[in-house]
Amino acid sequence: MAKEITKIIKLQIAAGAATPAPPVGTALGPAGVNIGEFVNQFNTLTRPMAGSIVPVLLTVYKDRTFTFIVKKPPASRLILKAMGMEKGSQKAQDKVGRLTNQQLEDIVKEKMEDMNANDMEQAKKTIAGTARSMGIDSDL
Repeated sequence: MAKEITKIIKLQIAAGAATPAPPVGTALGPAGVNIGEFVNQFNTLTRPMAGSIVPVLLTVYKDRTFTFIVKKPPASRLILKAMGMEKGSQKAQDKVGRLTNQQLEDIVKEKMEDMNANDMEQAKKTIAGTARSMGIDSDL
């Protein structure tokens, strides 16, 4: 028999650097989750990805146990990392850089399992659209 789910929590946390302080503690405390246990498990699992912000989908069960899934960093973070930038343009019309086709492919290879595209070309178009909204052109 499956456990009864009481809550699903979505967070974005720095890989390998979660602490019981906000926003983690304030999100998990009301759900009755053992915050220290989550922090230890999360940091151990994500230590190889240190330096990235990763989305986490945490499922809390009625008996206060939990499971979580760590996803790949958001496309916007991967684009900024590939460009070596801190942030994109304030306005999409103001262009601040250009992604090469190779950079697009690298981002898609890293992000593909979290995307709902059927092939590499469609996924590249999706990433290029995200980049365009950040003021970054692409070779696509």
